[in-house]
Amino acid sequence: MNAARRHRLLALTLAWLATRAGMLLLLAYNGLPLLGHGGVAREVWRLYHHWYGVLAHGAFPAHDPLWQYPPGAGPVLLAPALLPDLTYFQAFVVLTLATDAVITLTLARAGTRPGHSLRGAAYWIACLPLLLHMPLVRYDVQVTAFAVISLLTLSRSTRVCGAFAALGALVKVWPALVLLGMPRGRTTRSVWSWAVGTGALSLMSLMVLLNNPFAFLRQQGGRGVQIESLGGTALGLATHVGWPGQVHYRYGAMEFTGPYVSTVADASLALTAVAFGLLLWWRLRARRWTDATPYDAALSAVLLFTVTSRVISPQYMIWLLGLAAVCLTSRHTTQRAVAALIVAATAVSSVEFPVLYLDVIHSTWTGCALMFVRNGLLAAAAVLSFVRLWRSSRPLPATTHARVQSPGPYGESQPLASAHSGA
Repeated sequence: MNAARRHRLLALTLAWLATRAGMLLLLAYNGLPLLGHGGVAREVWRLYHHWYGVLAHGAFPAHDPLWQYPPGAGPVLLAPALLPDLTYFQAFVVLTLATDAVITLTLARAGTRPGHSLRGAAYWIACLPLLLHMPLVRYDVQVTAFAVISLLTLSRSTRVCGAFAALGALVKVWPALVLLGMPRGRTTRSVWSWAVGTGALSLMSLMVLLNNPFAFLRQQGGRGVQIESLGGTALGLATHVGWPGQVHYRYGAMEFTGPYVSTVADASLALTAVAFGLLLWWRLRARRWTDATPYDAALSAVLLFTVTSRVISPQYMIWLLGLAAVCLTSRHTTQRAVAALIVAATAVSSVEFPVLYLDVIHSTWTGCALMFVRNGLLAAAAVLSFVRLWRSSRPLPATTHARVQSPGPYGESQPLASAHSGA
């Protein structure tokens, strides 16, 4: 390793230590009004800790309407028991920081490979603190780690790639979307085989160890339109033209109730189905893969499903930051502009929650403007991401095809990087 690279890695290490110290400081003062009056951290010491007590007795919290997570969430919430000398809250934060460090290290190692870049690690280090202290008290960092490791181990081990995607999906479903961009042929067969095998074995183990593993499905089915979703933004604006709906705390989130809410919820589900159809269409029509295509496809898929969801909680930005960071480790990614839009949306999210969350709850003009901007940025990022993914995987014109010089990392013929970098 040359001196310049060592200096860059040292700078990244110091940046990680400084930014995470700042996040811990914010967590120490999370009772301040601008930091949410303690509400951000409450989810761990009250809700997660309560679930921990139920899980420790051998069952999922089947009768708790707030429990909406797949069975793999159980071991994550039980993990603080590995640090018995700490309180549950302290252990959870320590494990989250350790997972954050693993993500950073994985991105940095990927960035040192030939044809790759340390931009991904720098992006993750610099942008996660935009969410203030919230990432430290949600288990979305752990979920993101599964997706990041899955994607960045693809070129070295399809078995590890498939296994981590399956484990992530058991924790919070969405990491399964990283499998959509796997190159055709042997790579796809191996990744999917290991994903299915690992997922089935892990699920059976959890079914043996804990009762009521599928109770979360009942709670998920009852969810409505959360105030921070795209549909929620439309309903919030509608209150200013006479719509009589109200906001209530349901299923662990602030949701709209009133006329036409079910219609908006159904429309969101329909848009999610359309997004899935678009991704399948891309998969069937794609003809070119680079080392970045699986990364770009994963980001595009998660963006589309996030934007069309009935719920867009601030912690969802952690997923998008992690996947954008993975894309930026490759010099061939088409998602650089998308990554910039995600940063802007993340910055707005931290203002929306926790700083001005009451404005969002009461659908004031300020709250509506914040949600319009944040969700508009996410929608623009989703559209741009899919368009760039589509264009990057189309067949080359005959004149360009003649200049293809080398096979890609998965055996397919690849164009020169300059032909499709999509900077």
